[in-house]
Amino acid sequence: MIRHRFRLLPFCLWAVPALLAGQSPPTPPPAACGGPEWKQMDFWLGEWELSWPARGQQPAGTGSNRIERVLGGCVLEESFSAHGPFPLVGRSFSTYDPRTKSWRQTWVDNQGSYLDFTGGLEGGRMVLLHHGLSREGRPQVSRMVFLNVTPDSLDWHWERSEDGGKSWRLLWPIHYVRRGRAP
Repeated sequence: MIRHRFRLLPFCLWAVPALLAGQSPPTPPPAACGGPEWKQMDFWLGEWELSWPARGQQPAGTGSNRIERVLGGCVLEESFSAHGPFPLVGRSFSTYDPRTKSWRQTWVDNQGSYLDFTGGLEGGRMVLLHHGLSREGRPQVSRMVFLNVTPDSLDWHWERSEDGGKSWRLLWPIHYVRRGRAP
């Protein structure tokens, strides 16, 4: 009996891929990710050189960032790398959510961080928020703010609020210059 089952195995190994080859994956509708909302973060696409000043215990530093469209143009993938004595390497994936009419981003890095953000355009700036807890267990809100956007540069601020967003403290300002362009 076992011998007969194995005689079918070569046929299955040949037939299944042949049957699947005739099928094509479903194609998304042409406008799946093509509305104007999907272009709101296009300013961030490209290869960037980064710099930031010393702040408190954090020394001045440099880094690089590459942002590209992936997954059929529906997602922005970020590849971040900070250079120097405390190298930080991270990745994020950002996409527009038409149900909530907001941007959503997931960030992970080589320090074990996982952060999820939600937001959108606010007064000409892209603002993404993360609600979490401080090391002491108190509620806090962190936000990324993209501002001063030009074709070849922009500023990115990492800010934190411990009063529910009434006041913000700037923790990490990064200046972006498009790779190959003068600062």
